[in-house]
Amino acid sequence: MGVGDPLEASFELAGPIGAGSWHLVGDGLVLAAVDMRFDVLWRHGGTDTLVVRFDHHFDPPAGYDAVPLDADAVGVAVAAQPGDRLVLRMSATQSATSGPAFIPNADGTHANGRIPSLTLPSAQ
Repeated sequence: MGVGDPLEASFELAGPIGAGSWHLVGDGLVLAAVDMRFDVLWRHGGTDTLVVRFDHHFDPPAGYDAVPLDADAVGVAVAAQPGDRLVLRMSATQSATSGPAFIPNADGTHANGRIPSLTLPSAQ
């Protein structure tokens, strides 16, 4: 993905999520120096509400392996109803190239990395 080409993955929620610490695994194939933004959104009633944001700068590696990212941040509570969605939006905000700069690592261990994932706050 390049600047202006966000990618989203979503999951249907069964109910609320408490405020607390979120963990992001954001490994990706880095083709050019890029600043990435990972937004977790609560999509409800036609509205997106920001829950937590992760920003990270990636530099391309010497080889073709995925570049690891582990990040933690505190997010707000989500008063979700069944059928609302949790969305992970990945966006390149600045890049050294006008073309593709970051590809989420969907190949997992085959690219010596992990598939991007979120760990939600623990239930209280």
